[in-house]
Amino acid sequence: MVYPGSHDDVLRLLERCAADRIAVVPYAGGTSVVGGLAPSRRFVAVDLSRLDQLVELDEVSRTARLQAGVRGTAAEAMLAERGYTLGHFPQSYEGASIGGYAATRSSGQSSAGYGRFDQMVVGLTVATPRGTIELGRAPMSAAGPDLRQLWLGSEGAFGIITSVVVRIRPRPVERFFEGWRFGTFEQGLDAIRRLAQDGPLPTVLRLSDEAETAVNLADPDVLAGGAGGVLAIVGFEGSATAVRRAAVAEVLTAAGGESAGPGPGETWRQGRYRAPYLRDPLLDEGALVETVETAGFWSKVPELKTAVTAALVKSLSESGTPPLVLCHVSHVYETGASLYFTVVCAQTDDPLAQWRRAKTAANEAIGRAGGTITHHHGVGTDHREAYQEEIGPLAVEALQAVKRVLDPAAVLNPGILLPER
Repeated sequence: MVYPGSHDDVLRLLERCAADRIAVVPYAGGTSVVGGLAPSRRFVAVDLSRLDQLVELDEVSRTARLQAGVRGTAAEAMLAERGYTLGHFPQSYEGASIGGYAATRSSGQSSAGYGRFDQMVVGLTVATPRGTIELGRAPMSAAGPDLRQLWLGSEGAFGIITSVVVRIRPRPVERFFEGWRFGTFEQGLDAIRRLAQDGPLPTVLRLSDEAETAVNLADPDVLAGGAGGVLAIVGFEGSATAVRRAAVAEVLTAAGGESAGPGPGETWRQGRYRAPYLRDPLLDEGALVETVETAGFWSKVPELKTAVTAALVKSLSESGTPPLVLCHVSHVYETGASLYFTVVCAQTDDPLAQWRRAKTAANEAIGRAGGTITHHHGVGTDHREAYQEEIGPLAVEALQAVKRVLDPAAVLNPGILLPER
């Protein structure tokens, strides 16, 4: 493990490792769940935790330059001192870093209002074995392809991101979270689609299916009395929330929704970072607890949900461990939405093989149903083969050509994103 203290330190390290053909893996928060930190050979881990500064804040442009090792919590604290927020709150928020957000195209729980992290990035600095790349002279440009997008989501395979320039916003003066009940998942899906396409969009918009609602939110007060149905969480941040709430309520009511009040919204807000800490104790007790996520166009979302659920149930039932499969929509767009599945069942004698079979079945179902192999977890090693199938051989060849130019000695996170050459 090495701990560079500057961009130039990272640059010199990469030059030396390339000369000696030593693999290099960037590390900060370590929250990857898809094998993004599992290269195919021995390596040096480059811990970016010393790159932990808010370098510059431009209040006129409302941008901030943050070094890659800044944790999400630290970024919010530093920005808050100046009256601003990044607004990026993924479930990994308490551990993940700014560089990791960029390298994996992270998406936070307030994405409906603030956008994904890749939408927040307006500039970045990258160290490669062949030198430095600086991108982001202006917010938008017609000067060729937007090369910022080449490093956003690159997972360390094309260089080490050492700092990013991000869009910031004033800290919200009001926050309000509430629940809305719908009779079925399909009804709730139609309601949140209306908001995503025609507005107004709240800051947070999530929808749990019947199973997840029953398991996680089964409270008569939460569900406004009566069993069954599904629950949407709607959150507002900023100013004039009362006006926005009224406009959203009008749309949701017209779509068949019934307000469940602030109770379920506050329950979700207070517990939203708890799930990762529950996983290990459940594993220790013999439960298999895993997740699968994807995204698709609105017309494909129902089929996608059905196909992935069926694939997981079939695979794990064949292992003798029928699962409970929960699902929710966590991010919405004008043209589609993400689906996030949580899977719980008993472990077999070989839980790694058990989950590998189930994950493969889910990946195949995603491909057949027209979804993307990952919406916000990244590619790593777990999704590498499915990612290649998704983009096709010519696109893979193009990315390999980029890697050969930037990383001729093939030392940057080998085997991640692309097969090792």
